[in-house]
Amino acid sequence: MSLIEHLQELRTHLIRAFIAIGIGFAIAYAVADPLFHALTWPIREVSGGKIMLIGTGVGEAFYTKIKVALIAGLFIASPAVFYEIWKFIAPGLYDTERRMAKPFVFFATLFFALGGYFCWAVVFKIGYAFFLGQYASIGVTPTIRISEYLAFSSKLLLAFALTFEMPIFAFFLTKLGLIDYKMMIGYNIRYAILAIFIVSAALTPPDMISQFLLAIPLLLLYGLSIGVAWFFRLKPEEKAAAATPHNTEII
Repeated sequence: MSLIEHLQELRTHLIRAFIAIGIGFAIAYAVADPLFHALTWPIREVSGGKIMLIGTGVGEAFYTKIKVALIAGLFIASPAVFYEIWKFIAPGLYDTERRMAKPFVFFATLFFALGGYFCWAVVFKIGYAFFLGQYASIGVTPTIRISEYLAFSSKLLLAFALTFEMPIFAFFLTKLGLIDYKMMIGYNIRYAILAIFIVSAALTPPDMISQFLLAIPLLLLYGLSIGVAWFFRLKPEEKAAAATPHNTEII
């Protein structure tokens, strides 16, 4: 296809993905109240129920519900979103690779959800315990705006959900012939470890325990990515084919 045709195809898949997110948003908005309660549970848990979340605007509660429903809608619609991503890149894959649509959608959704859950169950508790402890150390009782809490929490949720897609990225980069397991194990592993600790330091409070607690799962994911790259490594004939353009059609 020409560039214009590729852009038109991309637009079609984006529209379908946004429709799926809109449906997920509608479903999540119907249960926005319990979703917000679940989202604020970690900070209430670490504070012993003493934390005070406040609203300072007339419509802040309403907009908070919309934002919570939008975040939850993205997680609900993630299978459809990943399927549309697959359909967009499928023309560049072999027939045998295109049959892996269901496993791709399943595992991409699984790791996306696991990343969000890990952030909610582990990272939030560590981070909020640290930040609230800083308030206690100076004798100040914190009152946090719900909009600020939501902005901070949503960024972390999405960041970890995307980070946990590392094995999926490894699969595609391996199939495209851009990386292999030898490259990931060899000289580049030191840069990968350094990058993991930099990301962990950027996304956590500035204490070594939190950074290591987050770096360890990412290191395990990198190890899993190496296993994925080894299992799906290209055969010699596939490497030769990947180095030359090939035309395929979606049936």
